[in-house]
Formats: sequence, structure tokens, C-alpha cells
Amino acid sequence: MKKAMVFCVLFTALALTSVTAQQAAAAELSFYFTRLRGSASNQFAVWIEDSQGSYVRTLYATRYTANGGWRRRETSLPVWVRQSGLASLNRNQINALTGATPRTGTLSYTWDGTDSHGAAVPMGEYVIILEGTLRWANQVIYRAPIRLGQGASSPAISVEYVGDADSDRAMIGNVRVQTFR
Repeated sequence: MKKAMVFCVLFTALALTSVTAQQAAAAELSFYFTRLRGSASNQFAVWIEDSQGSYVRTLYATRYTANGGWRRRETSLPVWVRQSGLASLNRNQINALTGATPRTGTLSYTWDGTDSHGAAVPMGEYVIILEGTLRWANQVIYRAPIRLGQGASSPAISVEYVGDADSDRAMIGNVRVQTFR
């Protein structure tokens, strides 16, 4: 009887943990990243905006750009730098959203449905954005409209290239977005 009770408690706890984890994720962006050789490349940021284009939260930005690289090289993630208000962030805020440039492979960034202060955002329309600096002034921006509150979906993703870096377009590929709630 005691073993059955312990099993039931453990099973219930695991089930609740799984449900909570699924509820915590609002959307996920994943893509294949190929680290390029040479300078002035490999920079990217992932962030959320509301349907009016107002900044909500950064999920990730490469450390070089966030730690001042945007001042030395103005073509490094210019859209994200402007939208995020990076110039007004303090060191702790910047460190919370950055990381070293990753190695080649599949990367995933999950949004939990909160803003940059950790407060839950209302259900509704948002856009998840991935901007990459392919090399120097050559950029790519992926956008996917997402709707919190509609359940699981795989929204259409638009892509816009700026510049003429055909050989560098392989830096970011196979971009996918999934919503969970």
C-alpha cells in the first residue's frame, strides 16, 4: 500500500511538472547555424515585438554586438540594437540576454510569454524576429507572426536579405517557429 501511495505521488508530481513546462513555453524559434570564417560575421539576435512593432523582449543576442561591438561596427545587428534600446541598458541587463557566438549546429530559443521585466504579456498578436549579420553590411531578417492564445501552430516565416552576400546566406537556415499556447 505504501509503495502504491509513493508511486501515485511521484507520478502526479511528474505529470504536473510536464504540464507546467509545456504551459511555460509560449513559442520557440529554431534554426541551423553555420559559423562562418572571417571577420564581421556570425552575429545574430532573437527577440519578440508586439503587433505594433514595439519591443517586448530579447531571447538571445551574440555577446560581441551587445557588449559594444555595435558601436565599433554599426552594421552589426542594427535593427535589434535600435529596437531593444541597447544603448540604455546596463551591464547586468546586457549580460542577461547575451552569450558567446555558438558553434555550428541547430539552435533553439524559447519565449515564455513574458516581457523584458518578467511580467506575463496579454494574449494576442506578437512577432518573433531573428536578425543576422552575415558579413559586414549584409543582413538577414526572419519574421514570424505568432498569436498567444490560439494553441499550437507553426506560423509562416518571412525572410528579407539586405546586401549581396549570396555565399554567406548559409549562416542561418532551416528556420522554424512553433507556438505552444
